Amino acid sequence: MSERRLYLDDGCGERRGVVTLDGRPERLILERDGDPPEQALGARVVARVRAVERAAGLAFLDLGVGPDAVLNVSTETGPLVVGQAVEIEIRAQSRREKGASARLVGPAEPGPPRLLTPPPSLEEQLLACARGVEDIRTGGVARSMADAAQDEALRTEFALPGGGSIAIEPTRALTAIDIDLGARGGADAKRSARAANFAALGVAARVLRLKGLGGLIVIDFVGRGHDGPALLSSARAAFGADNPGVALGPISRFGTLELTVPRRARPVLDILTGETGQPSALTLALDLVRALEREGIADAGGRFVGIAAPEVAEAASPALSALAARLGARFTLRAEAGRARDASEVARA
Repeated sequence: MSERRLYLDDGCGERRGVVTLDGRPERLILERDGDPPEQALGARVVARVRAVERAAGLAFLDLGVGPDAVLNVSTETGPLVVGQAVEIEIRAQSRREKGASARLVGPAEPGPPRLLTPPPSLEEQLLACARGVEDIRTGGVARSMADAAQDEALRTEFALPGGGSIAIEPTRALTAIDIDLGARGGADAKRSARAANFAALGVAARVLRLKGLGGLIVIDFVGRGHDGPALLSSARAAFGADNPGVALGPISRFGTLELTVPRRARPVLDILTGETGQPSALTLALDLVRALEREGIADAGGRFVGIAAPEVAEAASPALSALAARLGARFTLRAEAGRARDASEVARA
C-alpha cells in the first residue's frame, strides 16, 4: 500500500511544502514572499472584464495584479460586457505563456478588482493532497526533503526501479516522455521492455505531479507488441491521484499513449527557472539565504557573508532581512562582478 507523508519548510522569503509517495517527492508547493494571492489557485476575486472575444468565446479579466485571467464564455455565464465587475474563482494558475483560468461565480458590486477570499494556506493544500494524513513534519527534516524535491523537479531524466530511465521534456504543445531500456535488457528483451514500461507509468505520474505538469502528455513506450489493456489499466491507477479530469487514449500502432491531465497549479519549473530554463536569480538567491541560515544555526555567534553574482545578491536582499529578524543581524551580502550566477558561496565575515 502506498504511503504519503507531508513536510513544510518555513524558510526566509519562501515556504516549501512537499508530499512524498513511498519516500520519494511527489508534489512540491512553493509559496514565495510577494506572490499575489489574487493569482493563486482557489482564490475568489472581484475582477473587471477587460476584453471579450466573442468569436473565440473568451473573456479576459483584470485581477488587479499580474496577468489577465481567462474565462470561457458560454450560455451558462451569459453575456459579459467590457468594464463589468464579476466574482470569479481561480481554477488553474497562470503558466509562463498563459494567464490563469477562472470560473464565474456571479455578478459583483462595481469597483476596482479586489481579493474576496484568500486561497487555501500551504498547510491546507498539503493536507488536501494526502487525505487521512494529519502530521506535517517541519524543521531540519522538512528542509532536507524540500531541497531534494527541488533538485528532482529541475531534472529531466529519472531512473526506473530495476534499471532503465525515462526523460520528461515539456514543450509549448505537450509534454513528451521517452522510456529508455538502458542496461535493463538481456536475454529476454521483451520481458525487460514490458517491465520497464509498467515501471515507467508509476514514475512518470509521480514526477509529473512533482513538476506540476498537465495538459497533453505523450508517452513513448519501449519495444513492440504492447499489451494495451494492461498498460491502460496500469496508467489509470498511476494517474488516479490526478482525477477528476484524466483522460486516456488507446495505445497507438506506434507504441505511444496520449493522455490529458488537468492543469491546476502553476508548473514548478515556471517558478524555479527563467526564460532560459536555468534556475532564476531569485531561486539561486533563496538557496544562498538558506545556506546562510544553515551556517548561522550551526554557529550561533558567527557572522557570515554571502558572496554572489550581482543579480543574485540583489534578489537575496529581502530574504536576508527576514533572516536577520530570525537569527540576528549577523549576515551580509557581497556582490562580486564576474562571478557565475550559480557559484554563490558563504564565508565568515
